[in-house]
Amino acid sequence: MGDGIGRYRGTESRTSWDSRLPQWLRRRPREDSGKASDHRLPLLLATAAAGLPLAPAAYPSGYSCSCERIGCPTPARHPVSFAWQTQSTTDRDKIERWAADEPEANFITATGMVHDVLDVPLEAGRAALERLLAEGIDVGPVAESGGAPTPQGIGGEERMLFFTATRGTPEDEDEWWPCELDCHPETMDEHPGLRWHSRGSYVLVPPARLPNGLTVDWARGPEHPLPDPLTLLEVLADACATYADQADEHDDRHSVAWPLHR
Repeated sequence: MGDGIGRYRGTESRTSWDSRLPQWLRRRPREDSGKASDHRLPLLLATAAAGLPLAPAAYPSGYSCSCERIGCPTPARHPVSFAWQTQSTTDRDKIERWAADEPEANFITATGMVHDVLDVPLEAGRAALERLLAEGIDVGPVAESGGAPTPQGIGGEERMLFFTATRGTPEDEDEWWPCELDCHPETMDEHPGLRWHSRGSYVLVPPARLPNGLTVDWARGPEHPLPDPLTLLEVLADACATYADQADEHDDRHSVAWPLHR
């Protein structure tokens, strides 16, 4: 990624055109997902132009994963290379080449370098987004993701991803924590509440296809500046707590995974 990646890079160095991306680059209705390939490259380049580093990821192959790993725990949701952290880039030429070489590939963005992602159940996320906008709080890019597969191989709950500036590279290194304290990309089912993707993690970026016809789409596009994650955290945690209270009282899997205080 090069030198100079700071705590809130991506919020101060955007050019005017980055913050005024054309309307056609914004999220398209789910019913247009079959035409996603027509808009895939422009959306990926817009995401990279906004400062989010990308790397190629697996894609659906029938009801399974293109990696052909038997029992893949995250089909179509993981990077192709083990070197995804160093491979991730915003370089336009590389992204165009990857997209041309693998026209079906999804893409991930590595968190904890330029940005973090606060990942919540879709129902909680929609309630939180409505409240945040009503209160005039700056909200950055937001994506909606189809349900993650359960151990039984069926779709799980849908998620909403709030993209924020990173706290993965603070000036005081004693302040940062690795993503493993909250979730890990291959064990996310252990934390079905609020997950904080920071250093050492990644998420899929739209447009992405998942098994069983599920997708990852933008609700708010990458042209929106990245906010400080702490400005969103309380509202998201409250929404997750409400969501948990409404879940089956005998099912304790929906507890909020990230405490408000460390």
